[in-house]
Parts: sequence; structure tokens; C-alpha cells
Amino acid sequence: MKYKAIVFDWDGTLMDSIAKIVESMQASARHLNLPVPSYDQAKNVIGISLLPALQQLFNIHDDKAAMDLFYTYKAQFKDHKQVSSPLFDGAIELLTTLKNKGYVLAVATGKARLGLEHNWQHSNTGHFFSLSKTADDAKSKPSPDMLQQILSELNLSADQVLMVGDTTYDMAMAEAINMDRVGVSFGVHSTAALQKHKPVAVINELSELLLHV
Repeated sequence: MKYKAIVFDWDGTLMDSIAKIVESMQASARHLNLPVPSYDQAKNVIGISLLPALQQLFNIHDDKAAMDLFYTYKAQFKDHKQVSSPLFDGAIELLTTLKNKGYVLAVATGKARLGLEHNWQHSNTGHFFSLSKTADDAKSKPSPDMLQQILSELNLSADQVLMVGDTTYDMAMAEAINMDRVGVSFGVHSTAALQKHKPVAVINELSELLLHV
């Protein structure tokens, strides 16, 4: 085994939740009479922790306005029940195979803890992961804080762990600590954008990850 642990991003990497996140951001803008971002504008900030993502997307610097938007988004996301967020094809099979091979699996996500655990419950995937870091636990990507905490808790070095994600934020945080990384092409950012961070590979479907571990 080349690595002892594999860290996954969540949204856009294992779960196909991009449409729901974007629609919730757009609905929040309409609710607060803010300019409604385009699909691509909203999509581009997915991966950053929610509050800084919203501040960046809407160019908001006032703390109260930012928090109003933050809680409006939370309510809109909860109300968008009709927009499903399934796992990507092959996710369960991949996680099962990796777990059976003896890899330690972890998640590093810009989601809140409550949101991640809700997703785990509904997708029956929580048991695959030995630990996770969320927006509640660490600095937002692209800071490597999440990965550094994971390394510390697992008592592993960066060269023993692989990061898998769909955004340049995922690639940048791994690159910052010289951790190998694999991008996925079916999430938020393009293959060309991911390649700028020199990943081991950019895969087009989850099953391809097995070729690189």
C-alpha cells in the first residue's frame, strides 16, 4: 500500500450536491434582495467553508449582513428538500474496497459538522470514516489546517496520506504540506484548474482512484 490513509472531500467528490448548494445560494439572494449569482459564480465558491464562501460570493464585509445571509442560506438549504443529493456512482463500492484493503479513511470538508453527519446518516456511509474535519473544527480551505489536524490525530506524515477532492481549494491545501493529491473531474472545478496544483492524477470516475493507491 502506497498510502496508509486517504482523505476525501465531501461535496462534489463523494456526494453530488452541487445543484442543491447553488440553488440554495440563489434562493438566499432572492430572499434578501441581493443580486442573484449565476450558477457558475455560486458553484465556484463551493469547497470553502460556508461563511467565507458567502462573503466572497456576495462581496459582503459587514459582519451582521454576513451572518443574516449565513442563516438565510441554512434555512433555504433545509427547505430545498426536493433537490436530491445522491452519492456519485461507485462511491459505496470504492469506499468498501478501500476499507477492506486496510486504508484509514477520513473526510475534510467545508460543510458544518451537523450537515456532514446528516449526509452520513442518510447515505449510510459514516461507518467508513475513522475521523473527519469540518468547518466547525478547522480553518477554511485552502488552509491546510484540516489536513494537519488529521495527520496529527493519525500520527502520520504527509507522504503517507492521499487527498482526494474536486476543487482547487482541496488541491492547494494538500500541495501546501506536500501531500499527494488526486482531483476528480466531475465536481466544481475543471480539470485544467486542478492540474495547476500538480495532482498525481485527475480521475473521471471514482473507481479510477484504485489505480493510484
